[in-house]
Amino acid sequence: MRRRDFLLFGAAISSVLMIQPALASGESMVVYKDPSCGCCHEWANAMKNAGFSVVSKDVDDMDAVKKRFAVPADMQGCHTAILAGYFIEGHVPLEAITRLLVERPDIAGLAVPGMPSGSLGMGDNPGASYDVFAVGKDGARSVYQAVRPRS
Repeated sequence: MRRRDFLLFGAAISSVLMIQPALASGESMVVYKDPSCGCCHEWANAMKNAGFSVVSKDVDDMDAVKKRFAVPADMQGCHTAILAGYFIEGHVPLEAITRLLVERPDIAGLAVPGMPSGSLGMGDNPGASYDVFAVGKDGARSVYQAVRPRS
């Protein structure tokens, strides 16, 4: 690799790393969670650490929250967050949320069904393997991002 290419590559990587906190800066997120759930607390803290302005709301009836925001039953996770008009359901990784804010697709939200081991808030394990789904306003689902073990 020539010196010029190396420097341009370094500048590009630096730009990408700086975009993530900049996107989160000033974005307000409301996280609805069960008051006794520790993994929800960890996920919300990760969002705060990424620069989001997070308001956590402890809720005893999470089913009512999921119904209110039209989260399909088979896409439901542990907690529900609202960000920039989207629902963020379950242990969605920061990278997927950052991508969502850049792309701003015409969908209802992102979802990680269940509580996958190793997902953000559930141990954040580099060996985790799960999918992040885009949920359309019509309820259609597609894989938005595949999370696979890092090598």
